[in-house]
Amino acid sequence: MAEMLIGQGAAPAPGEIIKDVTEATFMADVIEKSMEVPVIVDFWAPWCGPCKTLGPALEAEVVKAKGRVVMAKVNVDENQMIAGQLRVQSIPTVFAFYKGQPVDAFQGALSASEIKKFIDKLTALSGDDGGLGEALEAAEAMLAEGAFDDAAETFEAIIGEEAENPEAWGGLLRALLAGGKADQAAAILETVPAAIARSAPVEAARAQLQLARQAENAGPLDELRTRVEADPADNQARFDYATALHAAGQVEEAVDQLLEAFRRDRDWNEGAAKAQLITIFDALTPTDPIAQKGRRRLSSLIFA
Repeated sequence: MAEMLIGQGAAPAPGEIIKDVTEATFMADVIEKSMEVPVIVDFWAPWCGPCKTLGPALEAEVVKAKGRVVMAKVNVDENQMIAGQLRVQSIPTVFAFYKGQPVDAFQGALSASEIKKFIDKLTALSGDDGGLGEALEAAEAMLAEGAFDDAAETFEAIIGEEAENPEAWGGLLRALLAGGKADQAAAILETVPAAIARSAPVEAARAQLQLARQAENAGPLDELRTRVEADPADNQARFDYATALHAAGQVEEAVDQLLEAFRRDRDWNEGAAKAQLITIFDALTPTDPIAQKGRRRLSSLIFA
């Protein structure tokens, strides 16, 4: 099911998306083709050392794009007219065409990360994400409906297509946590690519995991409420009460208790109340009214 959501049919064969282009085929394979999809034109020559590194790296990223961008390879020794028309003065030189016009270019070899950024810019330009956006929406809908395993499977499939998709990683972690699989979520969190490990979706899931761990050790609500009522200045009791409230799904009430703890003693336990509030806010979406209201109230207390 996840595979069907991400795309229909098989990915194009490498021969369909990477072609050797000559002066006779340049118009069809580059200009006309760019009306449908971005086309990368790699100007190279057999004697060019850097070309031997850049060419295969470009091809690998183009193959990963699965038809959302294609590549034309032009041997400058055999096609000097094209190189002259585009004023290619050194190689490797790479042009990107879209809608019949050059839209980007660079000279010399690039790092793997720079090549990926170059390709990503082009796929974004075309507005075609290979169905990943629709798959993300479908996975989020499954998660909202309580189909946690199906959501996790779909998020995993998206990661298989785009390994550094922060929304998919965050969604996978949230789906596992919602399904009561905190240990599995913790293990997977360690495998998130470094490039997106601190992205907002992953950080939100990290915060949710931290809260889930705390919930495992939360004390009984009634007993903790009695302790707070007996001694309102007992910030440890109030903190524990807030933890139990959050574990019970009473998020707003937990925020209220932590704000009261911060108001009474902002430095208690090295600012634990504030840190816990931020963890809760991070675990919520930025537009969540509890997070928005809580952040405003916390700011008011800080600057009072």
